[in-house]
Amino acid sequence: MLVLLPPSQGKAPAEQGDPVDLAALSWPSLTATRRRVLVAASRLARTRAGREALGAGSEQLRPEAERTTRWRTEPARPAAELYTGVLFDALDLPSLDDAATARAHERVVVASAAWGAVRLPDRVPGYRLSMGVPLPDLPRLATLWRDPLRAALDPVAEHGLVVDGRSADYAAAWTPRGDAAARTVSVRVLREVDGRRSVVSHMAKHTRGLVARALAVEPAEPTTPEDLRDLLAAALPPLVRDATAVSVRGAEGVAVELGEPARDGRRVLDVVLR
Repeated sequence: MLVLLPPSQGKAPAEQGDPVDLAALSWPSLTATRRRVLVAASRLARTRAGREALGAGSEQLRPEAERTTRWRTEPARPAAELYTGVLFDALDLPSLDDAATARAHERVVVASAAWGAVRLPDRVPGYRLSMGVPLPDLPRLATLWRDPLRAALDPVAEHGLVVDGRSADYAAAWTPRGDAAARTVSVRVLREVDGRRSVVSHMAKHTRGLVARALAVEPAEPTTPEDLRDLLAAALPPLVRDATAVSVRGAEGVAVELGEPARDGRRVLDVVLR
């Protein structure tokens, strides 16, 4: 089973340690594209206009852009420790026991504009780059990553479910095809108030983190979309009740609903907070 997550904008960069070893990251076939992207992002981050394009134009965020210029020498740390923010706070990797940690390391793949895709143990430095940022002399990042990610991830998706918690811009870089599409379930989070449903971004990120946590904590591996629905219907309510996020707190119930297959077989699983 693959659990696909977006990266977080917030990061906790390492203060010391060895720099990234591109050849040691998961999917070494992505090395050439990773280097192209990082070189271009480093060039962009050296100018004020470039830092603004990266979303790091303020003095407060300037250090993030500067780390991008030093990607070859900047200390690296496991992605599990680097990424912070709402989703990863909900996933709460440090609190998992050894067995759940091993399942998270095996199942979770983090999409990235800089790295393409990484697993949680992969050591990477702090950086500032999102999938929608145009880089000089390169195609759109989602387009640039598409063929390399197909070659890297299609074989990984040949067996088992693909649980997709990515946002649309990261999903555009790689989409399971063929038989894998019929085993792909995209997670959508809705808030229902007085019978009306809406999407709240902050709440959606937090709840997707809880979904990833449930799939690490539960020893059973669902093999069908229906299995996934049933597992989450049982596992999510106590996680939501214990959540401290303001956007989730106060939800009195959780419904997990599985939609009908799309033309290519993909399904949407709605987590509805009431």
